[in-house]
Order: sequence, then structure tokens, then C-alpha cells
Amino acid sequence: MKNILVPTDFSNQAENALHVAAQLANKYDAEIYLLHLLELPLQQVDAMSTHSELPEAMFFMKLAHKRFTEVMSKDFLQGLIVHETVEFRQSFNEIPAICEAKNIDLIVMGSHGVSGLKEIFIGSNTEKVVRNATVPVLVIKKPHDIFEVNDFVFASDFSQDNKDTYKQAVKIATAFDARLHLVMINTANNFKTTTEADKCIEEFTKGTTYDNYEVTIYNDVTVELGIMNFSASINADLIGISTHGRQGIAHFFNGSISEDLVNHAKRPVITFKI
Repeated sequence: MKNILVPTDFSNQAENALHVAAQLANKYDAEIYLLHLLELPLQQVDAMSTHSELPEAMFFMKLAHKRFTEVMSKDFLQGLIVHETVEFRQSFNEIPAICEAKNIDLIVMGSHGVSGLKEIFIGSNTEKVVRNATVPVLVIKKPHDIFEVNDFVFASDFSQDNKDTYKQAVKIATAFDARLHLVMINTANNFKTTTEADKCIEEFTKGTTYDNYEVTIYNDVTVELGIMNFSASINADLIGISTHGRQGIAHFFNGSISEDLVNHAKRPVITFKI
């Protein structure tokens, strides 16, 4: 973990994420890329690239640099390498290109979640990042003076297409020396017997060397509720889940458990792209 991206809108939620990122950067000798997106109209972005001094664009650019100066004075950033990054982009959908350009290993992002019609038709910026990012996304919901992960829930259906994301979760568990809880949620519409579930998870974990884990088959009304209720029952420090990153009409009709967790879970969530 050498490069951490922290998107910011200079809100309290973004500062919570930056504080966690700073702790990770200190622990792993990593650099932070603090990113602010200026979502200007496309014609203004083109004009800026030809060095035209558009009053509106220049105003927001100067305002962003002023806010960066305020953020960079935070005590928890002292001694760290923090890159001030302003991008003229159309939307958060372009995060993957930014990650590739900066060689990002992890995105840390704040969120207070959204619900109801706003969640269905608009979604949060964090949700958009989770949907599009090709690297793990750690979503922080509240302040963490000390960010520690002792109990890490990795929830999955344990199908083979999740295998690579499990390897990523193992890296996170190893980094924190955390107890990994492999959890399969049983619901009425998608039920497996304990024997079937145990066999599925045994096949899934075959070939991995991480021994500090335990397996739980948990019954609940929905997968999302099951993950949150089980995590609460053990007071988990982190929830990990894979995401397909569905787009467009497929996302509208099928939804995404990972994005629901990002919006509704009270504890930190880390997502891994399949």
C-alpha cells in the first residue's frame, strides 16, 4: 500500500476519511493524493486546457486551493507526503483513470449515506466511486481517532468469481493482523444447508494460507440485513464485500448489496471489484 487516494469535497465526512488515510499512510509509509473534482461543463474543461481564463473556472480553482491550504494545516497530516490534486472532470465515473495515472492502491472516502428516492435516482458520490473503482474502496462513516481492525467481516456467496477479491481481503486482514470472519448469509429465497455452505466455503478457501479466520452461516431476512446484524453481533471493525460494479439499467433493476451497505452500514465498509 504505497499510494492512497482521498476524494474530498472539504466536508466533515471527507475529513474523517482523510484522518483514517493519514493513519494508514503513517503505518505503511504511503503517500496521499488528496483529490478535489471540479465538475465543470465539458466546454469549460476544454477551454481550460487551452489556458483560457474563464472567470467561473478560475474562481472555483482558487477556492479549491484555499481549502486545500486549510486542510493541509491539520496536525494529523504533519510529516506525511500529501499531493494536492485538482482534476477537471465530468463526474466521479472517471475515478479509474485517475487511479491508473497516480498508481493508486486504495481509495479512502467519507460518506454519510443516502436513502429513499435520492438513493434510487441520484445516489451518493461514494456510491459512484464504489461502482466504478478498480481498486479497493474504504468507506468511512464517522471519526476514528485510532483506526484499528481486529475483527474483519468478509461477506460473500463464495462463488469462484469472488476468489480474487478474497485474496485482496486477506491482504487487508494480514496488514491489520485481524481476525477474518467469512460469512455466508442464508435467506428464504436463497437457502443452503450448513453442509452445502461449509463445502462451498472449503472449496473457496482452498489454496490460501491465511489461518486466522472462522466461518459463519447466518440466517436473516435479506443479505444486507444479515451482514449488518452479524457485524453488529461481533462488534466488527470493518465489513468487506465484493462488487460487480453494475452500470445503467442493470444496476437500476438488480441493485447492489455493496452499494446498499455503503449507504446504510454504520461501520466502515471496504469494497473489492470483481
